[in-house]
Amino acid sequence: MSLSLYRPTRLTEMLDRMFDDSYFGRTEEGFAMPLDVYVTENDYIVRAVVPGLKPEDVKVEINDNTITLKGEVLPPEKSGEKSSVLLQEIRYGKFARSLSIGGELDGDRAEAHVENGVLTLRVPKSEAAKPKVIKVKAR
Repeated sequence: MSLSLYRPTRLTEMLDRMFDDSYFGRTEEGFAMPLDVYVTENDYIVRAVVPGLKPEDVKVEINDNTITLKGEVLPPEKSGEKSSVLLQEIRYGKFARSLSIGGELDGDRAEAHVENGVLTLRVPKSEAAKPKVIKVKAR
């Protein structure tokens, strides 16, 4: 008779990872919200889900080529009734996320807005970071 070690399937491992805190990310300042980052010819675009937050609740910092998003998701106010939590999947507390962009950023011309719970940050590339087109001349 031989014994074999149980090896979870890839799907099982992925599900375990999804529910592990490390998947959502933790920072010294709280949890790290997931981001989408896009690049166009002239801009970097960062999108983050910030449910229930007003524009003044989110802090955006641009330092050299690093973008940092910070804020806090507060739990809903209790009505004063005695209650116990049955299920709580929404994350409350401080969040922070920093990412370094490979190119130089023009933070002075950056724009951010919140719409339908999604923060969109558009940061133009600096002129030095944009590709240069050199016209080839005949001699």
